[in-house]
Amino acid sequence: MVSDRRTPLWLFPNLLSLDAPLVAVAWLWVFARTWRADYLPTSAYVVLGLVVWAIYVFDRLFDAALRSGSPELLEDRHRFHLHHRRWFAVAGVMAGVGALITTLASLPVQILSYALFGGVMVLGFFALNIFTNHRLGDIPYTKNILAGLAFAYGTAVAAHVYLPAMDGKTGFRCLDLLITPEVICFGVLCIVNISAIDLWEKADHSGDEEKVAAADFTITVLLAALAAASVVFAVMESNSHPEVEGFPVQEHHVRPFYYSILIASGLLYILNRTRHRLPDRLLRVLVDGAFLVPVVIFLVLQRNLTA
Repeated sequence: MVSDRRTPLWLFPNLLSLDAPLVAVAWLWVFARTWRADYLPTSAYVVLGLVVWAIYVFDRLFDAALRSGSPELLEDRHRFHLHHRRWFAVAGVMAGVGALITTLASLPVQILSYALFGGVMVLGFFALNIFTNHRLGDIPYTKNILAGLAFAYGTAVAAHVYLPAMDGKTGFRCLDLLITPEVICFGVLCIVNISAIDLWEKADHSGDEEKVAAADFTITVLLAALAAASVVFAVMESNSHPEVEGFPVQEHHVRPFYYSILIASGLLYILNRTRHRLPDRLLRVLVDGAFLVPVVIFLVLQRNLTA
């Protein structure tokens, strides 16, 4: 268990699984502003926060249970959830029930089809977690890819639901959402983030320096590719008339999104290169900052471009 007396206050959002909901809610606002989903009720943000929190709580409880026989595999957040597992289990169920009631009471019924698709992705993630090798030094890329895409998809759902119903590319709005350039870019960012955290946490325990170096190189290449893609998409959107399912989106609402992805990629790259100089706990918190700082910059850029 993490000793509460020695735990700094700034670490508790991570220990309480509040960091992921905060990032999700902040980026839902970014998606809504980018796609001009002008009417997005407060309940949409509340539901997203509750759902993400519940999923992360049960994921950490599940991870802690799977790793309980190997204490060296447990991180601070796992020990904290394991020690308070009864409270987290009850609170997680209440959050899930609250999210369902709020959804049925205040959100469009169309969101249920999105939720069904997202639920399949989440179940797939937990299924992969069962069969994932939790040995030290191993990075579960398949699970991380599904987790990153599920997080990006779930974050953007509410903004997409409130767009006018247009003919999409696939005929299924949930799939049309998943293949939008914005969701793909954010999804890749999430995948790299999750994989980087795995690398950072396992690098110190792994005796296979070659495997760690290969993983580090992969993360660097992915961040560079994502940064390049962000620039390309920003330029392309500046020279075209971007649409989301046939719904026109003005360029000055789209470009700040890709600039934010670019900035987040740069911040993650800096953290990846300087991680050896930073305490593990601080590094874990700074990762959240790499996702939240671009949201502030998005707001500034959008205001300047629309002025």
